[in-house]
Amino acid sequence: MKIINGKQIAANLNSDLSNKITQLKLEHGKTPYLVVIIVGDNSASHLYVRNKEKKALEVGIKSLIVKLNKDIEEKNLLNTIHKYNDNDEVDGILVQLPLPSHINTNKIIDEIRFDKDVDGFNSKNIGLLALGRPTVIPCTPLGCFKMLEHTTKLEGKNAIVLGRSNIVGKPLSYLLTNKNVTVTLAHSKTRKIEEMCKNYDIIIAAIGKPNFVKKEWVNEKTIVIDVGINVLKRYDGSTFIVGDVDYEEVSKKVSAISPVPGGVGPMTIHCLLLNTFSLAKKRNNLL
Repeated sequence: MKIINGKQIAANLNSDLSNKITQLKLEHGKTPYLVVIIVGDNSASHLYVRNKEKKALEVGIKSLIVKLNKDIEEKNLLNTIHKYNDNDEVDGILVQLPLPSHINTNKIIDEIRFDKDVDGFNSKNIGLLALGRPTVIPCTPLGCFKMLEHTTKLEGKNAIVLGRSNIVGKPLSYLLTNKNVTVTLAHSKTRKIEEMCKNYDIIIAAIGKPNFVKKEWVNEKTIVIDVGINVLKRYDGSTFIVGDVDYEEVSKKVSAISPVPGGVGPMTIHCLLLNTFSLAKKRNNLL
């Protein structure tokens, strides 16, 4: 069994990206510039944002964190986005999700200029991805794809994606389809899901349920990517993180599996940095 070490893959890719950013600065005087907007005081969101900022600085990306009050009116958040849409120095804009319930998330995402939409969630970018000619690929799906590329030859494989979210499941199904993988997109209403999984080369679990995928669902040749991040409590009140896959049992049976933590998470952040770099080049006609 092979462990797909997303942390190590991301570290190697970030090192390569850092060299490319240094070259971009030396040859063109351009430093990629990422703006992250965070609304409210969700502790997990603030942790994610701090990690993004740290990694951005490590590879040489200029990063600005814009912190807004959880009670901000939607129109004021839109005005903040417009400010950075109109700032020609800014290459990538990200609004950290989730947003407070009084704000229309889809409206906010679609307000980000599609050529600065570093998360790739703008409806135009999702549409272009579905058509097979993407400008930006959402970070978590792209991270999963890169991990699979490091593990196997993808063309001709069959994959099942568990979870149909707009953030992971749907865009990942488009990305894999575009790369000649035969994809099934399963979800909570899919019947006999455990029987289906047994026949697939690749299982990607992004369904948001801890330890959901069991060893009976897989075969000896299965490659498993676990996107889940579930925080559970021990009897003493302390917390720990598990994925959507029963790692202890499933890892004994499959050919390759990504761990949680140390799998998809670091790759997601790498792809955010990569997207920022790519948008900086595209926007400045440096391709």
